[in-house]
Amino acid sequence: MKAKHLHGWQVDPRQAGEIQRRLAAQVSRRSEVTGPRLIAGVDISLEGGGGTGAVVVLSYPELKVVETEVAQGRLSFPYIPGLLSFRESPLILAACERLTLTPDLILVDGQGVAHPRRMGLASHLGLLLDRPTIGCAKSILCGRHGPVGAEAGSWAELKDGDETVGAALRSRAGVSPIYISIGHKIDLETAIYWAKECCRGYRLPEPSRLAHLAAGGKLKPGLVAEAGHQGRLFT
Repeated sequence: MKAKHLHGWQVDPRQAGEIQRRLAAQVSRRSEVTGPRLIAGVDISLEGGGGTGAVVVLSYPELKVVETEVAQGRLSFPYIPGLLSFRESPLILAACERLTLTPDLILVDGQGVAHPRRMGLASHLGLLLDRPTIGCAKSILCGRHGPVGAEAGSWAELKDGDETVGAALRSRAGVSPIYISIGHKIDLETAIYWAKECCRGYRLPEPSRLAHLAAGGKLKPGLVAEAGHQGRLFT
């Protein structure tokens, strides 16, 4: 799996914001997801000045792990809300580029267009990897929503002013909603559908949950062994 080179990474915050505004116009909000057989989740774990990016590919509809990769390295961009993709993308991309399989859909632990410049991590990765992506965030970066029903599968529009930028989705009864948004090459209705399809009784959809475990070094050895791959260092 190869990432596109759309810009450099050695940029300052002003340049990063300009890149986001430019790339936002390239995000496709039309769905290209048709019968995915491989669905991936990506996440990153940060510690000190370094981190671990992880990608876990699952078969659909079984949602069984078929490949896992991680990449470890240093972080070169500071923590700035709204610009996290410049901090986190390089390690996630390094993990994705080691995949031997190409997922049909990627769930990203972060925002898509539910972002002040409509260019969160999910949209950024979608453009760089040229794959359909969904933002599955645990908190709101911009926008507001009304009440969400108590039962799993209920959702409410997330609106930033007059624009619908995502949805607050109750993925499991009794837990706080997650925030679904278009990443790239998908529409909101389809993004909500596939986020719900990937839920298996946890707050996070299964690809995102397993990617979180992989990034934190907590994925069960059996699952990693089933994938047949070991994480490698990214320098």
